[in-house]
This record gives sequence, structure tokens and C-alpha cells, in this order.
Amino acid sequence: MTQADQTAAEDMVAQIEALGDKLAEARKSITARFIGQERVVELTLTALLCGGHGLLIGLPGLGKTRLVETLSTVMGMDGKRVQFTPDLMPADILGSEVLDTAADGSRAFRFVEGPVFCQLLMADEINRASPRTQSALLQAMQEKTVTVAGQSRPLGLPFHVLATQNPIEQEGTYPLPEAQLDRFLVQIDVPYPNRNTERDILIATTGEAEAQAVAVFTAGELLDAQRLLRRMPVGESVVEMILDLVRAFRPEEDGVSARVRETVAWGPGPRAAQALMLAVRARALLQGRLAPSAEDVIDMARPVLTHRMALNFAARARGDSLKSLIDETAASLAPGKAAVA
Repeated sequence: MTQADQTAAEDMVAQIEALGDKLAEARKSITARFIGQERVVELTLTALLCGGHGLLIGLPGLGKTRLVETLSTVMGMDGKRVQFTPDLMPADILGSEVLDTAADGSRAFRFVEGPVFCQLLMADEINRASPRTQSALLQAMQEKTVTVAGQSRPLGLPFHVLATQNPIEQEGTYPLPEAQLDRFLVQIDVPYPNRNTERDILIATTGEAEAQAVAVFTAGELLDAQRLLRRMPVGESVVEMILDLVRAFRPEEDGVSARVRETVAWGPGPRAAQALMLAVRARALLQGRLAPSAEDVIDMARPVLTHRMALNFAARARGDSLKSLIDETAASLAPGKAAVA
């Protein structure tokens, strides 16, 4: 290694360590208002660090909106919220052109930006809007631009979507299509808090004053963090494990286990491997490590893959669990483990 290479490596280590300290401060500020639920906070920060989007699934009243509002403050982003309803139209999200009349009588179209022109968009109960309205977010989530009246308009950076869904009440909803689900880097399940956490929530939120989140990052610093994350080294064994894991769930692949062939209707595509590659780096960074390990792949497999694959009819009839299949397959691919039969 040359002196220049060694200096560059030392500089990266210093940057990663400094970012780790800043992320620890951000988590502390977030949990001051969003009490407990450390796993939910970790996965949401993972989505932001990777430059991706998150799908939060949980019952009403579990603090999903509060979490997104807190993140907007802590991460220094301009946040907006849209309540998705059946009568919501694409123009209500993207914006539209209006005809203005000047003082001299001349007329011209003027574009009025919709709420998507922000840095952190909360799409509340996204599955309550029609497929036509849901699809309005596809280009924004993938390409960071929107096209209105034939003109492409770039969004500001960073740009993230955190969408929520209620897993129980499905009447009057429109399930997200596979193409839309694939745009979410992670699926974040928001469970009920345990008893001690719920007690802390009661005390903290029903008094005269509540804790306030403070800004830790700026939008520019978040972009710098995203660039640094992509420079983090990933060992060859971790890369191979990611490839093995993603390809292990494609029923049409050669060498796939009989269990997967009998259980999975369709598996994850290359975007899942890309998301997992970024997510394992983010987990290592959040834990103060300089490079990801096999343990990171096992831990991030479920949130990255669950919404990118589906059980077939027979497996659903048997009551098979997609999450347990992912956990067991990921664990079997760890170094020194035998493959699942």
C-alpha cells in the first residue's frame, strides 16, 4: 500500500468514526420523542443512509407519523405529509399547471408544485389511494424527478418517501403492486411496544410538556453520509453471501432448494441485492463498525426481502411463513453452515 493509499484509508476511517458518533447523537434525539422501538428507528435510519425509501407497516396509534415528523427535524430535512384517500388524484401529489392572467391581459401557464417537492415525504396510508395515484410516486421514488405536462422536473435532494400501511383493515384499500413495493428499500414492521416502553410513553406524552427533537444533521450532511456509505468496503465473502441469499429464493434458478420451489411464487430481483448491499453497510455504520459482516446480512435479510417475494397458493394454504423462511435460509448461508435442504 502506498503512502497515498494509507492516508486515504485513514481519512475514511476517521470519517466513518465521526459519522458513527453523529448517528448515535441522532438516535438519542429521535428516541427522546419516539420512545423505545429501537429496531424501527434503526431500519428507518438505514433507509435514509442508503438514500432509499421505507414502508412502515403497523396499526394506528403506534407513533408512525410521530417518527417521521421527528426524523424530519433531526435529519434537517424539509418534510411534508400527504394523507392518501380514495379520491386523491396524481395532481394532488405532483402539482399542476394553472393559467395566470397578467395585468396586461396576457396569459401563461404557471406550475404549482405539489407536496412531492420536498426532502422527506410521508405518504400516510398509501394503500388507500387508487393505483393511478399510487403510480404517481413511481418515477419520483426511482428517478428523483416527476413529469408533468410533458416536462421533466427534478426533485430536491435528498428525497425520501416513508409510507405507512395498516396491516389489518384492508376494506377499501388498493394493495401496492410489486413494482411499487420493489422501490422501497426496506419494509419496517412497527409492533406494539412492550409494557415498560408503553409506561414510559404514557408518562412522557401526557404531561404538561413533551420532549422536543433537535436537529443533528443538515440535508447536506445527510447527502455526505450517503456518499460515504457507498465508499465503505465490503468483503468478498459478504458479497457472495448476498448473491447466494437473493438467488436462493428464485424458484426457477438451478440448485434452489426443494422447499423454496414448493413455497415461493416469485423471488427478489437484482434491486433486492442492491438494497441488501447498501443496508448491510448502513447497519455496520450504525453500530460503529468499519465494514459489514455475515451477521449484518442475516439481520437485514427480512426487512429487505419480505416485500420483494411472495408465497404461492399452496404455501399460503398450509400457513407457511415467509419471514421464517427468509430467516432460516439466511442463517444457513452464514460461513460454516450447511445449506437448507
